[in-house]
Amino acid sequence: MGKNLFLKGIIYGALAGGALSLLDKKTRQDMKVNVKKAYEQVSYVVRHPGEITENVKETAKKLRNTIEQVSEDISYITEKVDELRELTPQVKEVIKETKSTFSKHEDSAIVDDLLKEIVVEEETAEK
Repeated sequence: MGKNLFLKGIIYGALAGGALSLLDKKTRQDMKVNVKKAYEQVSYVVRHPGEITENVKETAKKLRNTIEQVSEDISYITEKVDELRELTPQVKEVIKETKSTFSKHEDSAIVDDLLKEIVVEEETAEK
């Protein structure tokens, strides 16, 4: 029984608050404009239900297509990330081989610096 009184109290309080707020002339004018707009929108929906249904179907179709496209894009990106993960060890191996080849030459200090830069860039790219 307590719930019923509580809900009734909320409803009566809302009605009383609404009625008191209508004492203000600006509020009444704003409410009149808003009620008129709402009535026109509801009337339009009632008179043109097929158009509204068609708009909803079209929007749902566009949303479905967008979701499919995003899903395909995510799959593509995931595939490319996996390819990069597989390629990275191969690149490291090529760098090591290049380093060992160039370290036999007199310019090995320059090559070491370049290879260190590549490895550092690669490690930051992996993170």
